[in-house]
Amino acid sequence: MPHILPIDTTTLGDRSYLVHDGRVAFVVDPQRDIDRILTLATSEGVQITHVFETHIHNDYVTGGYALAAATGAAYHVNADDPVTFDRIPVSDGDVIAVGDTMRVRVLATPGHTFTHLSYALDADEQQVAVFSGGSLLYGSVGRPDLLGPDHTHTLVRHQYASAHRLATELPDSAAVYPTHGFGSFCSATQSEASTATIGSEKLINPVLTHDEQTFVDELLAGLDAWPAYYAHMATANTAGPTAPDLSLPDRADAEQLRQRIAAGEWVVDLRNRVAFTAGHLAGTLNFGLDGSFATYLGWLIPWGTPLTLLGETPDQIAEAQRELVRIGIDRPAAHATGTPQQWAGGKALAAIPRATFADLALIRHHRQVTVLDVRRDLERAGAHIDGALHIPLHDLPHRIDDVPGGEIWVHCAAGYRAAIAASLLAATGRRVVAVDDDFDQAHADGLLTLAVN
Repeated sequence: MPHILPIDTTTLGDRSYLVHDGRVAFVVDPQRDIDRILTLATSEGVQITHVFETHIHNDYVTGGYALAAATGAAYHVNADDPVTFDRIPVSDGDVIAVGDTMRVRVLATPGHTFTHLSYALDADEQQVAVFSGGSLLYGSVGRPDLLGPDHTHTLVRHQYASAHRLATELPDSAAVYPTHGFGSFCSATQSEASTATIGSEKLINPVLTHDEQTFVDELLAGLDAWPAYYAHMATANTAGPTAPDLSLPDRADAEQLRQRIAAGEWVVDLRNRVAFTAGHLAGTLNFGLDGSFATYLGWLIPWGTPLTLLGETPDQIAEAQRELVRIGIDRPAAHATGTPQQWAGGKALAAIPRATFADLALIRHHRQVTVLDVRRDLERAGAHIDGALHIPLHDLPHRIDDVPGGEIWVHCAAGYRAAIAASLLAATGRRVVAVDDDFDQAHADGLLTLAVN
């Protein structure tokens, strides 16, 4: 039987797959930083001969074109995808032999996109697995709204039909290997599952347990915003992205950092929020590597803005660069390592107070403060603090003027997004307190939370 090895990109919520028979291998939906895949293939002692794309991705820049170029593998992309590079076009019903025992059958499964494909794996004359991309996910499906509202209602019904096609044509024993669904905003909903079969999905997945209209209504009601950088991914992926340059960018000294901040460039501190709020170079923004760094940075930064990275070590800079190339931010303008004191060049550091919801409940008895909720719409719909101003984090950069003067206490669900928001506000001179606490404590600590009907 073939060996199926997932390659997780946990920060984006995606998986790629290396599949081999001990001699030759194929890869499904590789991420941009293909060195991980090449290293795995080498460690397994196999040659990559085929690369398959399930769809033109919306949430990351593919490594498929670069991986095929590096290995000489055949690159299989839907014949109907409007790519500008050479590939082997595939269509529904095609069967591709990989080695002596593996056969990959192409299945048209539109819904996440119009040209989405899944790949069923037959080995030793058994149907063992399906690589379902953004079609059938664990307990969910890929969201159908990423191509715009004009197509959503058509795609959601395609998604339903495609999931049922997989459930009908494949045996219950076939393992399901999706690309999305591990935290990706490409997933309509999230699941904690890490493995599944067609049979197990028939029991729990709403697309397979609900009638079509109920599924459509519930899925559409549960959709929320997706990262703004998604708008740039299809353009990159249809052009055949090359392998990224992960060498360190130019080094910036304290004076250059001040100049970049003064010029309106983004200078991003990669440390965790506790370290950042305790002391940082004034005007820098906090996107910690300990959270969904690339997702939120790519979501908020005006596309094309020069970016400088600040980290305590070169390894932190390298980690950030690897995350960023996956979403098409290829070359930061500069970097600096060391301490915030070094970055400030001897000038005084800025700080942001941290607090809990208990602190917020207490302070509201004594003085007037603005409570800013930066969670997404659906999060707020569950419960919110009475009187809180709601501006989702992704809207905050262009809605800073909607935040009143005075003291601002900013919160999210757990603290990471609140720290980003606090750094954005502090960079404009606002007096801000970052609530670094779990939102469940808001009710426990006496803050009135209301469900939104």
